[in-house]
Amino acid sequence: MKKLFVILLILVLTLGSLATFAEEQVIRIAASANPHEILLNFVKDDLKALGYDLQVTWVDGYVLQNPATSAGEYEANFFQHRPYLNNYNETVDEAGKLVAVIPVHYEPFGIYAGTKKSLDELVDGDSIAVPNDPSNETRALLLLQDAGLIVLPEGTDGNSTVTKLDVKPGKVKIEIVEVDAERLPATLEDVAFAVINGNYAIPAGLYPTRDAVLLESTESEAAVTYTNYVVVRADNVDAPFVEALRQVLHSDKVRDFLLTNEEFKGGVVPNFEAAPAE
Repeated sequence: MKKLFVILLILVLTLGSLATFAEEQVIRIAASANPHEILLNFVKDDLKALGYDLQVTWVDGYVLQNPATSAGEYEANFFQHRPYLNNYNETVDEAGKLVAVIPVHYEPFGIYAGTKKSLDELVDGDSIAVPNDPSNETRALLLLQDAGLIVLPEGTDGNSTVTKLDVKPGKVKIEIVEVDAERLPATLEDVAFAVINGNYAIPAGLYPTRDAVLLESTESEAAVTYTNYVVVRADNVDAPFVEALRQVLHSDKVRDFLLTNEEFKGGVVPNFEAAPAE
């Protein structure tokens, strides 16, 4: 009789666990490794308390996450700013378009030293590497213009699309080298400088607030324009899981984590109020 009672108790507990698991809604999110994947895993237990099973998949590079989200392989992704998303949306039909719903943080772009240590050392013919995707190349070129190294067409801003073909010389005649964003740290042995986003600089051992010879200001227009968002399909904009994500990501706990986590090296700035969601 006692043995039967134990078996029944185990069965009840097992069924209860299965029922609890079944009640949890799965949220599949594609994310870049650092800081996006780290941050999502940091709030995983908070989402569990709200009834959600967060499943985070690290996807290397930028190009795969949006198509996979459009196709329904993921409920959301977390790696990009609005200009990058806008460029993607221009390449797909209405059904494939995605929407930025939760502003989270800003990663300042920095100019990092390669074969030269100071921008004053640049001479004609020196090369500087920049990201080769349209929105981030524009952003990198704007930073080089701020440094007085190049001149861009009048009126160029974060919503523009410019490439090295639009560049006019500034102080010196430099060569712009377009490179996949994730490969930029590896170019530092071969170029005078490289303009690198924080999420690739940090894993490469670069400390943005220490190692960048010039860093975008957190008070600049760029801080709003290039805030990183959680992005979803249009039919999920008002889904309950989006509000749950917003609740756990827009918290003092996350703000403190972004500002104090040594892994982020000063290159991840909370920016919850960057802009209203569309």
